Amino acid sequence: MKLEPQVLENRFVRLEPMSEAHREDLRAACNADPAVWTELYPISWAGEHFDPSWRRLMGQIDAGQAIAFAILVQGRCVGLSSFLGADATNAGVEIGGTYYQPDQRGGAVNPSTKRLMMGHAFDAGARRVVYRVDALNARSRAAVLKLGATQEGILRQDRVTWTGRIRDTVIFSILDEEWPAVRNGLDARLAALT
Repeated sequence: MKLEPQVLENRFVRLEPMSEAHREDLRAACNADPAVWTELYPISWAGEHFDPSWRRLMGQIDAGQAIAFAILVQGRCVGLSSFLGADATNAGVEIGGTYYQPDQRGGAVNPSTKRLMMGHAFDAGARRVVYRVDALNARSRAAVLKLGATQEGILRQDRVTWTGRIRDTVIFSILDEEWPAVRNGLDARLAALT
């Protein structure tokens, strides 16, 4: 498995490797829902937390620990998602760190983004794509299941969030042998959207 940062695009979204050009649009997108960062995310990207989170992500990219994408809709960055913890030996990768500004949730943006990212991962030789979701995040859990992932289990008291809350993490996966059916389901779902 060899993942490379590259532009990925379909009729709903354009994913570009995260760069300084996306910074201010992403800041605005992250500030569009300040409450979600306190309630559901392990780190915050809102307000004064944006710049340290940006520097952290850029450091992860520079160290080869993440491939982050700016999610563009009609030329404007409305969120981000990343490949994390790529394990070439075991051909596994996590898709995570995903956030969309509120007006982009519940439509074509998430299934389009995940279709592109999973397609890229499996085309690059992935055997397993993983999603890790806060157990309290019912919306994201439902969205990952709707993508076609299988829930594997819950890691109890898995991590401490930036607010000090101890989070349980739900693990989902899609395997390479499952990908053709998942891909076909996503393609049919996206084809039905206008």
